[in-house]
Amino acid sequence: MAIDVTVLRVFTDSCGNFGNPLGVVDAATVPAGERQRVATELGYSETIFIDLPDPGSTTAHAHIFTPATELPFAGHPTVGAAWWLRERGTPINTLQVPAGIVQISHDDALTIVRARAEWSPEFALHELDSVDELLAIEPGDYPDDVEHYLWTWIDRDSGHIRSRMFANDLGVTEDEATGSAATRITEYLSRDLTITQGKGSQLYTTWSAEGWVLVAGRVVDDGVRELD
Repeated sequence: MAIDVTVLRVFTDSCGNFGNPLGVVDAATVPAGERQRVATELGYSETIFIDLPDPGSTTAHAHIFTPATELPFAGHPTVGAAWWLRERGTPINTLQVPAGIVQISHDDALTIVRARAEWSPEFALHELDSVDELLAIEPGDYPDDVEHYLWTWIDRDSGHIRSRMFANDLGVTEDEATGSAATRITEYLSRDLTITQGKGSQLYTTWSAEGWVLVAGRVVDDGVRELD
């Protein structure tokens, strides 16, 4: 039986360009033991399998897979799932993932998740001197055994940075937009940020001294893909 996969782009710019592709699947259509195979075959940096909320419920459960492994938390899948559930008429206030309970909110075109930075992988953070240097890097220049987040200031006063992320160990050569890395860099710099990542994706973060980070972005629906 074919599996319907909704394909979203998460963290687009204000015109709906760029963004990180995400596969969204109703968990009831794929047995737990088959989910890694499906995520690997789809090939997106993440695919999220959602247990749809019961009528009247404002919470849902989900599991997130890269092409290589399951993650306890990731930013662009949780933002995408929250947006998708709202669009289909089942909005939620919380999303339970293995790492913990992600709180959900919306502000005009932005979908916002609230998470703890420690839920994310330990990225190797590399500050570079310029955008030109950042864009000249090849993913193969960095070892495959950890996730690498490269960044530089565009405008320090306004908190705007440019970034890239490599995660070969997760089966992702380069990630177009990474919400979990956004939580880590926001905690590291201890300030709100506007992040332009990859080819031009946009993420917005809000830092809290209590250890929480809000990650916000726009989402576009690219339709349904069928997978055997």
